[in-house]
Amino acid sequence: MPTIKVIGAGLAGCEAAYAAARLGVSVELYEMKPNKKTPAHRYDGLAELVCSNSLRSMQVYNAVGLLKEELVRFGSLIMEAARATAVPAGTALAVDRKRFSDYVTDKIKRHPLITLHEGVEITEIPTDGVTVVASGPLTSDALAEAILRTIGKETLYFYDAAAPIVDASGIDFEVAYYASRYGKGEGEDYVNCPMTKEQYDAFYDALIHAEEAKLHEFDTDQGGKEPRVFEGCMPVEVMARRGYDTLLFGPLKPVGLPDPKTGKEPYAVVQLRAENAERTMYNLVGFQTHLTFPEQRRVFRMIPGLAEAEFLRYGVMHRNTYLSSPGLLTESYSLAENENVFFAGQMTGVEGYVESAGSGLVAGVCAARRALGEEKLSFPHETMLGAMAHYVSHGTATAFQPMNANFGIIPPLEKKVKGGKAARNDAYAARALAAAESFAEIIFEKKQDI
Repeated sequence: MPTIKVIGAGLAGCEAAYAAARLGVSVELYEMKPNKKTPAHRYDGLAELVCSNSLRSMQVYNAVGLLKEELVRFGSLIMEAARATAVPAGTALAVDRKRFSDYVTDKIKRHPLITLHEGVEITEIPTDGVTVVASGPLTSDALAEAILRTIGKETLYFYDAAAPIVDASGIDFEVAYYASRYGKGEGEDYVNCPMTKEQYDAFYDALIHAEEAKLHEFDTDQGGKEPRVFEGCMPVEVMARRGYDTLLFGPLKPVGLPDPKTGKEPYAVVQLRAENAERTMYNLVGFQTHLTFPEQRRVFRMIPGLAEAEFLRYGVMHRNTYLSSPGLLTESYSLAENENVFFAGQMTGVEGYVESAGSGLVAGVCAARRALGEEKLSFPHETMLGAMAHYVSHGTATAFQPMNANFGIIPPLEKKVKGGKAARNDAYAARALAAAESFAEIIFEKKQDI
């Protein structure tokens, strides 16, 4: 019987192992717990939720809600466990952490095609057969070194320092305007949000007094006080605290960006740069931040033109081992130069519990098909699963950063939908679920319900 190896039994690893086993492939699943844990892990069970116990929205017109529904169509173990161990949380799906982990652990241990090797730390990527590496954002130093040797030093990052990304449809162009500095570049590559002195003063005061996210021990220097991620990438709030004029000579510099409404340069300008070729997403240039998510919403919506902005991704700065995946990985999550080695989870550049599980399912399916000698398939781009795989393998117009599920990465609808954002998202969801159901029938035609 064909066999694959899966390294790491978090959400992505368990999902990959379960998906592969459903296709009739024997799985050797390796997990270094309970003998060794990362600084974030406490429980001995598999698929441990280390931060929030929420898997976010259940609404299908929400991007992550759609992703959940797709996973259900593909027989996801993580979604099965989440629904079986859910606790009241309104329109969100939250779980009892211990029961959730125990449920997944039991299903993995009882599956006749999965052999779980607990307490085994893998320090080299196997060269025989097909392997899925799902070791997570806190990958052990020894395995990280092995990955470096496999892919090269320029394609592995140990810290995530990303600026927020907003949906283009939420930008108010009665205030904002398109322009590149000194007229260079394409007309819609940059959106500019002009500030008067009074607006800048209010924004500056809010920024320097905003609440920062709590630091984890593994995000800090040896003294436990300063975030290690800040080297060479200063958070905008830290930059602001160095002086009132610092931002005016840095990311908010207005030089070369006259407002077409006045013909004059504003007092300050926040620039947004197109994140994808379709220009449906824009990131806030120079706004790497360690503020809490609610504070990012509050403070950054003070920027003129962003009062109604929808954040597709918040700024983050933390320890996060991840690949520079575009060009390195294929849409199957395999290495382009060695299609026997797959990656899954946050290491690939997806962000979040459900997204990690989704990448695990895709990698598990594709790894199993590889082991079985079957045709290579790509998940439909119309689905959130396929859109994430495409984003990871192809990237964006800017430097690659991890990304949550969002409608900005899905191909545009064939026809314009009336009724606003809600109607548009419903149309995205209907199209995605129809594609997911058809594709699931193809993949799991011979599935094993165990």
